[in-house]
Amino acid sequence: MKKRQFSTLVIHDLVADTFHLPNHSHTYYELVYVLKGKGRHYLNNLVTSYKPGDLFFISLEDEHYFEFASASRMVFIKFTDQYFETLRSFSQNNFHTTPEKIMRHRMLKELKLKFDNPSKAILRRIIENILDYSDQENISNSPIILHQIFSIFALVRETISKMDIRIDNGLPGKEEIITYIHHNIYKPEKTRINHLAAHFNISESYFSNYFKRNFEISLRDYISSYRLSLIEKRVETGQGTLKQIADEFGFNDESHLSHYYKRRRNQSIGQLKKIKSKG
Repeated sequence: MKKRQFSTLVIHDLVADTFHLPNHSHTYYELVYVLKGKGRHYLNNLVTSYKPGDLFFISLEDEHYFEFASASRMVFIKFTDQYFETLRSFSQNNFHTTPEKIMRHRMLKELKLKFDNPSKAILRRIIENILDYSDQENISNSPIILHQIFSIFALVRETISKMDIRIDNGLPGKEEIITYIHHNIYKPEKTRINHLAAHFNISESYFSNYFKRNFEISLRDYISSYRLSLIEKRVETGQGTLKQIADEFGFNDESHLSHYYKRRRNQSIGQLKKIKSKG
């Protein structure tokens, strides 16, 4: 089932005990804000629970439906590709990533945004502002509604950045990748392939191939070599005890660090110290 919309903007305030549609897709984008109720949201074979304050992003290629566990109230903000283009003269936003690209962001389909307390309250007020104004004529041409919707995307961008998710859908540059890895080298969980792929909004297999093609070394080998070089520098210059170095680089303890080093360098940290002292 495909729902079609010819108006560039439609605001729908739904209050119901059950969701009125089966699994369906759209010819438009849809922001769905939950004001009341709980249940499940089915989106492209992914299932997430919903509660008041949740915000969902549905783009043209998506299929979805809701399963209400209790009476629910949801606000649907539906807009077409032409909506922002038509009102460009009213827009002074400087987004590097358009609202349409944000709506298509893969990670926003796989997880729910975690708005902090100020943002939660602000988002709810924005939705209420839109509802208050939605009975006016020609809301599709209203700069007031436009700026309210831009405010939603501003909150989304800010929340995404706090969650360490990259918004831009383009391929990252070599310098951007290396800078991110170097900045997070002390946090092993942030240099794993699953985290890096999610951060740069690329599939894991593509990211691995992309990295090797650009740097002529595998991601795993690069990270290992860089970590080892930093560890060796700490040991050689006496910057901290073995325990402090282990803590700094995210190892469980000194033994974990020692085994890691020996497995990759075929010598112990003690041997490294002896070689350095003889030099």
